Amino acid sequence: MSSPTITAANALNLTPDPQLLEGAKVAFKQAYAPYSKFRVGAALRTPDGQVFFGANVENASYGLGRCAEQSAVQAMATAGARAFTDLVVYSEATPPASPCGACRQVLYEFAPDARVVCVNQHGDVVSGLVRDFLPHGFRLEQRDDGHEVGTE
Repeated sequence: MSSPTITAANALNLTPDPQLLEGAKVAFKQAYAPYSKFRVGAALRTPDGQVFFGANVENASYGLGRCAEQSAVQAMATAGARAFTDLVVYSEATPPASPCGACRQVLYEFAPDARVVCVNQHGDVVSGLVRDFLPHGFRLEQRDDGHEVGTE
């Protein structure tokens, strides 16, 4: 299993899709981060070509905030989609911010083999598959008797 790669020249050849990068930058500008001042934007594409966006949204009760990646997945799921193929995360961090642990599990739920490209304003890239960002991730499967079991 490979691990995410951090490069300026992106050794995995996972460069940010221009449409998703632009969408992630627009979402970044809409982020609500009055406490941390750390803004993040995300854009993802479903297998049928739909694009969904998300920005981080903080809250005075810190645990109630949402990350950009989770916001994008929630928009996708609300629209009825259940998988995505590509995700671009934009921040002004160096190196580029990658999804947090909670986001990694949320992403894994819907698309363990999706491509993830994290990029910053300098063009630095952190990239890999969702499963690279969360080795040993898991999903639950519904059994015939109604109980859920781990599948991975």
